[in-house]
Amino acid sequence: MLDHDHSQLPFFVYGTLRQGGANHAGLLRGRTKVVTFAVLSGAVLYDGPGFPYAVNAPEGRVQGELVFPLPEFYSAVLADLDQLEEYVPGAPDNLFERVARGTRTEDGEPLLAWVYLAAPLEEQRLLAAGRIIPSGDWHRR
Repeated sequence: MLDHDHSQLPFFVYGTLRQGGANHAGLLRGRTKVVTFAVLSGAVLYDGPGFPYAVNAPEGRVQGELVFPLPEFYSAVLADLDQLEEYVPGAPDNLFERVARGTRTEDGEPLLAWVYLAAPLEEQRLLAAGRIIPSGDWHRR
């Protein structure tokens, strides 16, 4: 069942924050209770300079992981991920926007999660000249 309490949503990660990714160890290891495979529908991945961007696309599908921070680390993880993704609420020059989106676990369970999608200016640039990752899995690009 989709949880509409946005206070401590899990995070859907699809790039360097996934297990084995460059930012997972420094920002998430030891601060999570569960990390599990998940899928985000309605988006596609574009290759970026060392990291991917997820962009809204009705027929798309992105593979990643749901990260459930430990409650005592939730605020710190949220702040660290916002900083990493260069997201400031309401800022016009954000690289990414953090939005609540429905995801599905490996078992098909729907879960609402925070997802960092390309901000509007980045999305326009990617749609015009970006390279889509056809598999939807940045680890298999």
